[in-house]
Amino acid sequence: MSRNVTRRSFVQITSAAAVLVGAKSALPIWGEQPTNSANSAPLATFPYGSTRLLDGPMKRQFDDHHSLFLHLDDDRLLKVFRQKAGLPAPGEDMGGWYDLEGFDLAKNDFHGFVPGHSFGQYVSGLARAYAATGSEPTREKVSRLVKGYAETLDEKASFLAGYRLPAYTYDKLSCGLIDAHEFAHDPMAMTVHEKLTRGAMTHLPPKALSRAEQRALPHSDESFAWDESYTLPENLFLAYERSGKDFYRDLAVRYLEDDSYFGPLSEGRNVLPGEHAYSHMNAFSSAMQAYLVMGSQKHLLAAKNGFDMVSAQGFATGGWGPNEAFVEPDKGLLGESLGKTHASFETPCGAYAHFKITRYLLRVTKNARYGDSMERVLYNTILGAKQIQPEGWSFYYSDYGTTGRKGYHRDKWPCCSGTLPQVAADYHVSVYLRADDGIYVNLYVPSTLSYEFGSSRFQLQQSTAYPYNDQVEIRVSASRPQEHTIYLRIPDWIAREPIISLNGQRVEVQARRGEFVAVKREWKNGDRIRLELPMSLRLEAVDPQHPNLVALMRGPLVLFALADTQPDFKRTDLLQAQAANNPKGDWLVTSAQGTTVIMRPFMSIDDESYSTYVRAS
Repeated sequence: MSRNVTRRSFVQITSAAAVLVGAKSALPIWGEQPTNSANSAPLATFPYGSTRLLDGPMKRQFDDHHSLFLHLDDDRLLKVFRQKAGLPAPGEDMGGWYDLEGFDLAKNDFHGFVPGHSFGQYVSGLARAYAATGSEPTREKVSRLVKGYAETLDEKASFLAGYRLPAYTYDKLSCGLIDAHEFAHDPMAMTVHEKLTRGAMTHLPPKALSRAEQRALPHSDESFAWDESYTLPENLFLAYERSGKDFYRDLAVRYLEDDSYFGPLSEGRNVLPGEHAYSHMNAFSSAMQAYLVMGSQKHLLAAKNGFDMVSAQGFATGGWGPNEAFVEPDKGLLGESLGKTHASFETPCGAYAHFKITRYLLRVTKNARYGDSMERVLYNTILGAKQIQPEGWSFYYSDYGTTGRKGYHRDKWPCCSGTLPQVAADYHVSVYLRADDGIYVNLYVPSTLSYEFGSSRFQLQQSTAYPYNDQVEIRVSASRPQEHTIYLRIPDWIAREPIISLNGQRVEVQARRGEFVAVKREWKNGDRIRLELPMSLRLEAVDPQHPNLVALMRGPLVLFALADTQPDFKRTDLLQAQAANNPKGDWLVTSAQGTTVIMRPFMSIDDESYSTYVRAS
C-alpha cells in the first residue's frame, strides 16, 4: 500500500473488505476450535471476518493500530534479524527494546533489551487484521515479512544463540508464523515454523523453568532469569492442531509447568504471590489448550482455580498485578500499592492475556461471569490505552496510584506494543460465540455478525451507546425464517430485573443476573430485540483491609475522579452523583470540601490527573 494512503481511505478500504469477508460461510476459526482435540468446547468463536465493528472506540482502536503496523517499514522490522545473519540490513533502527545492542542492566538502560522480540506479535496482529478486513495490502505485507524472516533463519536458529530471553521471543515468533499460515494463508509459514522450532530447541531449557529455577542458574546478569518458557505450550499445541505433527504436541507436554504451577493450582493451592503477573496469567491459556487437546481435567481445574485467585486480587477496573507481580491475599497489599507505585496494571499485555483466558473459559463453561470479567477489562483498561506512536512510544501501565496519569513507556517498542494490535484484532472474536443451537451475545458493542444457521443466512446488528446507557438494540436480517436461540449475557451487576422486548412486546423469560438468558424462536427478517440492563451507582473497596478507599462504579464502568489530589467524599454523596449527559460520560459529585468533582470513564480520560480510588467517609 502506498504511504500516501490517508487514514480515511484506509478505513474505507478495510471496511468495504470486511463486508465481503463477513459474507463468507461462518465456521469456527482454527486455533479456537482444535482439529486434533480430545474435548470440543460447547461454544466456538466465529471467524474474524464474520464480525464487523461499527463506529465506536473498539473500531477506532483496531483501525488505528492496523494502519500503524501496515505502514511500518519492512526493512526496519527485519533489520535486527538481517544484521545477526550477516545480510545487508537497510533501513533505520527501530529503537528501544527492539534494537540489537545497547542493553546494560547495571545502568538501567534497556535499549536493545530483547532484539526483535515483538516481530512475531506484529505479524500476528497483521494476520488477524487481514482475517478481519480482507485487506489485500495487509496479506501481502504478512507474506513479505515471513519471506524476509525466513531468509535470515538457519538450521540452528542462530539468532537465539546467547540471546537473553530465547523462549520469550521464540514464543512470539511461533505465534506470528502460525497466524500468518492460518489467517493470512501464507503457504510457507508453517515450514518456517518447524525449521525455527527445531533450531530453537538447542537454545531452550529441557523443560519449563520457573523464575525461581532460572534464578538458581549461573547468569551474567539477573535479566537472563526473566525468560518465560512456561508460556510455550499454548502455541505448541496450536502448531500441533495446525500441522497434525506429534512433534509439537510432545514439546507442548514437555513445557507444561506442572510441578510448581499447574499441579498446585489444580489442588487449590495459591502459588501466585510474587510471580510475574502477565506471563503467569498468559500461562493459563496453555493449561486450557492441554485440556482441549488432551482432555486433561487437571489443567482445566488449574486454569479455573488460577483465574479465580487472580480475580480475588483484582482492582475494580479488572486489572491486576501492581509492579507486574501478584500479591499475597488478605494483607491489604492492593490498597497499599496505591500509595507506592504508578505501575498498577501492565495494560495491553494483561488485557491480551485476560481476553484469551476468559474466552477459553467461557467457551468451555458457558459461564457468563467470564464475559463480565472481560467486559470490565475492556472498558476500564485497554480502551483507555493511548495509541502507539509511529516512533514506537507505547502505552504500558494503567496508573491507579494516588494520583494517576496516563503516559508512555520510557523505552520505544516495549512488549505492550506487540500485544495491543493483537488484542484489538481479537475484539472480532470476543463479541459473539456460536453453539450448536444458536448464538451467544457476549459483549454489547456496535457491530454486525454474519452467520449461517440451517439453510438460512443471518446478520445481527447491534446499535447501542452501552455502557454509557443501558439500552441495546439487535436487529435481525434473515434470508429465510429459521428457528434457533439467541443468548444474551445478563451481567451480575444489574440493579434490577432486565427488560427484554421482541418487536416492541416484552418477552416473559427468566433472566437471572450473571447468566445468559435464552430467547428462542423462528427468527425472521426484520425481527428486533431490545435489551435494557438497569444500572445504578455502587461503591467497591480496593480490598477488605481498606474499606474507605473506594471506586465509584456504574454498570461495568469505573468512574475516575479528575483532580490533582485524591478527593474525599461522603458515601451518600458519591451514590447521589448526577449525570453530566455529555459525550465523555461524566458524572458530577460534591466532595467533602464542597467542590464539584468530575467522575469520568477511563476511555474518555486524556492527560488529566485522576484518582481511581477515592476516600469515602
